[in-house]
Amino acid sequence: MAGNRDTPKVAIVTGGARGIGEAISVALARDGIHVAAGYSRDKTAAQALVERLSHEGCSVSIHQGNVGVPEECQRVVDEVLDQQGRIDHLVNNAGVTVDRTVRRMTIDDWHAVLRINLSGTFYMIKAVLDHMLERGSGRIVNISSVIGESGNIGQANYAASKSGLFGLTKSLALETARRGITVNCVTPGFIDTDMVAGVPPAVLEGILEKIPMRRLGTPEEIAHAVRFLLDERSGYMTGAVLSMNGGLEM
Repeated sequence: MAGNRDTPKVAIVTGGARGIGEAISVALARDGIHVAAGYSRDKTAAQALVERLSHEGCSVSIHQGNVGVPEECQRVVDEVLDQQGRIDHLVNNAGVTVDRTVRRMTIDDWHAVLRINLSGTFYMIKAVLDHMLERGSGRIVNISSVIGESGNIGQANYAASKSGLFGLTKSLALETARRGITVNCVTPGFIDTDMVAGVPPAVLEGILEKIPMRRLGTPEEIAHAVRFLLDERSGYMTGAVLSMNGGLEM
């Protein structure tokens, strides 16, 4: 799967400096792809990613922007094109949570999550799509969640945003299937990240009891699935929803 290091492919990974996004950035960069890692606020994590991968001889750049703002999405895409001259892959990984039951959820809570998780994915796709169409090639992978399949108490906004990615993925896949672009979705279950680390032990134990594999997934396992979908040899796969949840939802 290694790319040509003389003319490396270029991948934008939103939320690419922490958690699952960091694992995706590392996997792609180590495979010879230039990674343009997007981040919103945590510049320290983004700079640490650059130092780590640069030390390994990988090609990586970081780009600050809020995916919930269309103009910032376009700015980031323009930056990457100015610096690298091409964009081959887009991995829409950035996401947020604001958890409350529907009764207690405010209108702002609702829109805050939909704006980043669902609209932000749309904005990034809009910003990069013309370039991919002009080149006649491209890979887009949207990171959803098992919560988008199952729902969850206190996460109506998050579940709605993540299930919305299924429809967006399939619709765009249909629109671009004859234009050399594939669009797929990866749906992680409960993954061993900082977000899950904040779950109370008793609650986490209950989650593990529901997972047939009786363990959390790793960010690297999700990164491997993304890398598979980006590979040229996966070109016949589009509009797919790839579940990575240890059997939690079958």
